[in-house]
Amino acid sequence: MNQVYKNLALWLIIAIILISFINIMGQSTSSHPQVVFSEFMNQVENGEVTEVVMQGNQIVGQYTSGTTFQTIAPNEDPNLIRIMRENSIRIEVKPPEQTSWYLSALISWFPMLLLLAIWIFFMRQMQSGGGKALSFGKSKARLLNESKKKITFKDVAGCDEAKEEVHEIIEFLKEPQKFSKLGGKIPKGVLMIGPPGTGKTLLARAIAGEASVPFFSISGSDFVEMFVGVGASRVRDLFEQGKKNSPCIIFIDEIDAVGRHRGAGLGGGHDEREQTLNQLLVEMDGFENNDGVILIAATNRPDVLDPALLRPGRFDRQVVVGQPDIKGRAAILKIHTANVPITDDVELKTIARGTPGFTGADLANLVNEAALLAARNEKNSVTMADFEEAKDKVMMGVERRSMVITETEKRNTAFHEAGHTLVAYKLPDTDPLHKVTIIPRGRALGVTMQLPKEDQHTYLRSYLYNRLAILMGGRLAEEICLGQMTTGAGNDIEVATDLARKMVCEWGMSDKMGPITYGQKEEQVFLGKDLGSNKNFSDETAKLIDLEVKGLVMNGYNTAKSILTDHLDALERLAQALLDRETLDLNEITEIIDGISPKSSEDPPPSAPAPAKDDKDSKVKDILDGDGLMGGGMPDPSPA
Repeated sequence: MNQVYKNLALWLIIAIILISFINIMGQSTSSHPQVVFSEFMNQVENGEVTEVVMQGNQIVGQYTSGTTFQTIAPNEDPNLIRIMRENSIRIEVKPPEQTSWYLSALISWFPMLLLLAIWIFFMRQMQSGGGKALSFGKSKARLLNESKKKITFKDVAGCDEAKEEVHEIIEFLKEPQKFSKLGGKIPKGVLMIGPPGTGKTLLARAIAGEASVPFFSISGSDFVEMFVGVGASRVRDLFEQGKKNSPCIIFIDEIDAVGRHRGAGLGGGHDEREQTLNQLLVEMDGFENNDGVILIAATNRPDVLDPALLRPGRFDRQVVVGQPDIKGRAAILKIHTANVPITDDVELKTIARGTPGFTGADLANLVNEAALLAARNEKNSVTMADFEEAKDKVMMGVERRSMVITETEKRNTAFHEAGHTLVAYKLPDTDPLHKVTIIPRGRALGVTMQLPKEDQHTYLRSYLYNRLAILMGGRLAEEICLGQMTTGAGNDIEVATDLARKMVCEWGMSDKMGPITYGQKEEQVFLGKDLGSNKNFSDETAKLIDLEVKGLVMNGYNTAKSILTDHLDALERLAQALLDRETLDLNEITEIIDGISPKSSEDPPPSAPAPAKDDKDSKVKDILDGDGLMGGGMPDPSPA
């Protein structure tokens, strides 16, 4: 039984005993039947009473029959004694019974004492160790409950190097002599770094499941409250608990909540968050020895952490938990599908290849979406088609088949996506095409999706040049085949301009501007985000940058124009096939571009006639940003 419930039960028992004692003491000890005083006087006058015993105003008498009775007489009645003597009644007088002063005080003060006892009980429960007021200074760290389902390293995949790093700590706790005989010392702290969803917290839960020592877990936001000094007090209490349970492991999730650079807060050196960080620095490596207390922390923003927190002696190791590669994604999918009934046609390696850039959380969501789709269709198991549909839903958005689209807009979207597809198919050094659709998904009216053959961490300049051409393919197809422009290319132009500017200003891919970085990012550590860019170049250089950016975009524009004009027949066939079937995969795209008749069990419906180019009554609806986007499968070409 919990200690709180034990104390509560003890106080309840004491209260019940006191109440019972007072009730017993307050009850009359006499067992004589009560008689009304007027009836008693009539009985005296009738000669039915033989003797009485008077004690104060209480009278206990005896009838001639031998039975007894009790009554209460009025105080100072001068006729009472005279009447009883006239009727020959034997009278015995006793002094009044004296009530003890402590019993009277207890009876009168009992309600106040009971309230005081209840208040003391709750205050004891709210007090922290060390005599602090209430529980604000007490750590909120949770000790791992062994009765819960444990997560082990078998449940973690996609980060083998990180598992090896933290597994060594568990081995040191189990067999310290294996390392100490060579003079090795256990690391005081391990900082796990990685993007959101890569499994940092899951890896910490696996450490808790594997380690045979106490494991405390707490979030970085649990330290800071509105009261001054609470965070530092909780840090002290946390390490005190750790020393009492040494050897042990303390896990702090999202440590950037308290570990940001000092001096960046609004409160200066007396900022509450900074005081918490100062106490954490002292506890990790100060005058006092904390042998046996290992601190593990996780964050996705290591760039904002204070340098004093990252130095050896505090966080000796920095374990990077990055995005899994194709092998890691297959292993993660195997774990998440262990309890999901899947058919024999499901190829996890194929799914892993088609999900570049997915983290462990993304893959778990993918498996869950596939299971929900199968359950919605009343299937007994999840098929490969369910996984493909779930992948398209996660990467490109939900199909919006109920969206009303005019034939003119549908035709514009078909030629737009056909332009992206044809340019991507004809250019070398690009990601292979996966699928193209004119079914509205998410915020886009159509999507052209490309998937890389393998995970990429850096990108060639030729790859970026070709991507600029692919982005321009949609706009050019509208101009060449429809003789007009739509707002559907707005997102393509935005992405192309941003990509070209990064090539010139960040990646040094402009021959005229040279390998120089132009513009310095302004960051606020306290806010944790970029606020803008500092212009550290002249106006003349800015003009040259603009010219180079425009030159790169126009170079891609001319490349796409050359491809589309040379293969105009293939472009029209692709657009017509999209109008007929709405979605095409790579095999179908290849057959259409190469001029092979598609294999279909039914004749395609007749195509709608093309609208007149000079129709003044046709209106182009405002399309949301992202309509006509090439596809969510194209990774962002940023340096690893």
